[in-house]
Amino acid sequence: MERLPFGIRQLDTTIQGGAPPGSVVLLAGEGGAGSREFLYTSAVMNALAQVDSERHELYYGDLEPSARLPDEVHYVSFTESKRRFREEVDMTMESEIVDAGVDGITYHDLSEQYFHQSPVPRDWYAEQTADITELRARHERDDILGELGEILTSHAAGNLVVIDSLTDLISTAGRDQDLDWSDVAFLVKGLQKGADAWDGLVLVHLNSETVTPTEYGQLVDGVNGTLEFEWASGGSTRARTLVVKQFRGVLSGIEDEDIVQFETEIGDGGFDISDIRKIR
Repeated sequence: MERLPFGIRQLDTTIQGGAPPGSVVLLAGEGGAGSREFLYTSAVMNALAQVDSERHELYYGDLEPSARLPDEVHYVSFTESKRRFREEVDMTMESEIVDAGVDGITYHDLSEQYFHQSPVPRDWYAEQTADITELRARHERDDILGELGEILTSHAAGNLVVIDSLTDLISTAGRDQDLDWSDVAFLVKGLQKGADAWDGLVLVHLNSETVTPTEYGQLVDGVNGTLEFEWASGGSTRARTLVVKQFRGVLSGIEDEDIVQFETEIGDGGFDISDIRKIR
């Protein structure tokens, strides 16, 4: 079966090349446990493969025989500018990877739409003062979910799309008269419905500490796969861990190998797996 690589070498190798085409994968975790670094590494490594195959081979290695690279990489952020994204990635990965890889990412900054109806002063999130024509155009534009929908409809087919982050939408649900929790739940289910036809890979970031157990269950139920990032304590040290909570078409292979948990680390190549815990 054809797979789309996550860009995390050891994970891709373990699950036969990556995610099945048409997957929506929720990257859910505690703050600082590695979910965001996974997001950055996946986007940059897949873009690097398109723009600098030699450097990609140096840091990632050979693709699995079943793996197919996405045609394009699209990164959608509700709150961060591309400049800030670049700074964050620079703190996660070796600069030579970032310099090449980020150029291969199409970045969609929706911060103006996100903050437009908030009390945040416009000059905090917009680069220049809008004239009356721009204000009218922005007022006539779709809401933020409509903007996201247009991006996905135009760019998701055959590609990797990263959504950063579902947490931002959840934080406005109930406060924004145009957005409530049911909209978030429908969005996630709609993403999976669309992805079935797009044959690409959609990664959705979530800070799991911002939702109730019931809400989290609804989100997990709406997607093909969920990767959980946690802090594990052992003696006097703490380690970042990754658990595949559920993943249709993938989890059975991990269970066959008796894998229960991945220990992870952040190295020169970004997010990586340092050890695989199996049932002994």
